[in-house]
Amino acid sequence: MKATEARFLDFLKKSPQFVIPIYQRTYSWTARECRQLWNDVLRTGSNDSVPAHFLGSIVYIEKGLSNLTTQEPMLVIDGQQRLTTLSLLLAALVKALEQHPSGQQEPLDGFSPQKLLNYYLLNPLEEGERHYKLLLSQTDKDSLISFVSGFPQPKEPSLSVTQNYALFKELINSLKGDLTDLCKGLAKLVIVDIALTRDQDNPQLIFESMNSTGRELSQADLIRNFILMGQQTQLQTRLYQHYWRPMEVDFGQEAYNTYFDAFMRHYLTVKTGEIPKQDEVYDAFKEHARSPAIAQAGVEPLVNDIRDFARHFCAMSLAAETDPELKLAFHDLRELKVDVAYPFLLELYHDYIAGILPKEDLVEAIRLVESYVFRRAVCMIPTNSMNKTFATFSKALKKDSYLESIQAHFFGLPSYRRFPTDEEFRREIQIRDLYNFRSRSYWLRRLENHGRKERVPVDEYTIEHILPQNKELSAAWKTELGSDWERVQQTWLNTLGNLTLTGYNSEYSDHTFVEKRDYPGGGFKTSPLKLNADLRQLDHWNEDTIKARADNLAGMALDVWRAPKLAEDILKTYQPSKDVETTYTIEAHPNLLSSPMRELFEMLRKEVLSLDPCVTEEYLKLYVAYKAETNFVDVVPQTKRLILYLNLPFADLNDPKSICKDVSVLGHWGNGEIELGLRSSDELPYVMGLVRQSFERQMGNGGDT
Repeated sequence: MKATEARFLDFLKKSPQFVIPIYQRTYSWTARECRQLWNDVLRTGSNDSVPAHFLGSIVYIEKGLSNLTTQEPMLVIDGQQRLTTLSLLLAALVKALEQHPSGQQEPLDGFSPQKLLNYYLLNPLEEGERHYKLLLSQTDKDSLISFVSGFPQPKEPSLSVTQNYALFKELINSLKGDLTDLCKGLAKLVIVDIALTRDQDNPQLIFESMNSTGRELSQADLIRNFILMGQQTQLQTRLYQHYWRPMEVDFGQEAYNTYFDAFMRHYLTVKTGEIPKQDEVYDAFKEHARSPAIAQAGVEPLVNDIRDFARHFCAMSLAAETDPELKLAFHDLRELKVDVAYPFLLELYHDYIAGILPKEDLVEAIRLVESYVFRRAVCMIPTNSMNKTFATFSKALKKDSYLESIQAHFFGLPSYRRFPTDEEFRREIQIRDLYNFRSRSYWLRRLENHGRKERVPVDEYTIEHILPQNKELSAAWKTELGSDWERVQQTWLNTLGNLTLTGYNSEYSDHTFVEKRDYPGGGFKTSPLKLNADLRQLDHWNEDTIKARADNLAGMALDVWRAPKLAEDILKTYQPSKDVETTYTIEAHPNLLSSPMRELFEMLRKEVLSLDPCVTEEYLKLYVAYKAETNFVDVVPQTKRLILYLNLPFADLNDPKSICKDVSVLGHWGNGEIELGLRSSDELPYVMGLVRQSFERQMGNGGDT
């Protein structure tokens, strides 16, 4: 490695050409980073006491410098964002100077349009791609060339390149022709010029260690570099052109930057059954790629697999699906924001493409996922266990009875993960505040269009409170509702029974129900909307009619958001076979048969079992186990205390009193790596706070959703 300090413009002038390798991310600086650089340049140029502004390092591989007449391009490892941004700024400056009267074309020595082009942007004696100082990757290359050479923009221009070039033109115009400070600032820019040699330096390690300035690399950027950087040129090119580049095209420029990290997280969840933390996707991928089976198969099958799953993700998440029925089902999931289900759905879609899962069963499975998520939201069941639910769902699949096994697994989920029953859902949807629900256009559209072949564009309508929202109702409305009108309005205003759709919201205002029903040309009586059908024949709007309509719509909702249906005899075949019943009871623990440990144990078990109905208790020979998914606390009775073992990492425990100890490397009865003692009822509230942490982590409450 050779590192030297250099003026940025001198560095550009002496260098034959910089090429951004295919394994590097595309240009990604936004207006925020460009404005920061602009401000730094102007601040430096306007202050004669500031000798220089340090940009950071530019790291590149020298491909071949032995023959000075045929210097090879330099492959940029770190610094492409700054190189590209300053090239755009220089190109915009050239354009501005060309438009000046000839006498003002060189505000500073060396800053004429021709010198800027031929020193810093072009190699004037070269032809073809060698003509350009900087060659970007495919998405960005043609757009930069068009600005440097004055060519028309390509059919699909780079968004970042074109937007930032336009920004610099605007900023230069704002200087109103006084470009001296800008030129001075550019002349003062300084970098560290770091040249690597391929035989002696490890570009991947240097790249990872030096990526600390500018716009942070995404997890997907790091993964792409990890896959491609170390390969031979021929394989590297094939992997990029056949697999990675098609993924970038499928996602599109904006979506690739926005969604690809999330996709890789879902992909790894499918492959490993574990959900990586959002900032640890790259580390999880490296571990996956280096696992014996994947490493033995080689890099190309791995990239091919990622490419297949990326296509599935685009179908689900980016509206790329072409089948009308699947396209609509995925659209509904996106409106409901069911990202946590994507690992499970990616596996289902993969099997659908492979011919293992019929399309009609895939559609039914998607609708069950949608119903599960919506019902739980309506019933106000916490969502923070759903990531784990869907991450592990595939373990329950029987692919010879695919849909049936999905339905059976939904039936068997424990209480905190339960699929709400028809009775629970019907009750809750009638009383829930659905006006302030996170996706109210979603549930209105689903109700209105259920069973319709000619779909109603719900987005063209507005939501209407039949009973108005105004706190001070008119005398007519108070009479309609009766003496208890305040309670009726407060109770039912934003609920299912009082909400509908209309195109006449402003015209209705706070009119009475009959006036809204009979409004000329647009009243409920003549409305084509299914949601208004039960309003056409009503003469009054009060608590009874609101409740009656809510009950009717709730019945419709049961058909829209269906629960799984399986015959009892089939369901029994999916229930886990019970092990031979243990012969152990409390009698196996002599220390629990008399005071004071018996009383203390009874107090503890009552608290633990009340955490959730799903908690079970099992007496074993040496300890008593309490389980949700698996053991979250085990109790070992002793003569003068109860020893508890918590099943969570010691580092994740919040224990302000420091009563716990790490026994992960010590032999002990029970599960878990945290040990603590309980000696008296006075200690129980604090101890239960620790037990609850173990339980909630198992439920998913401590997870990264």
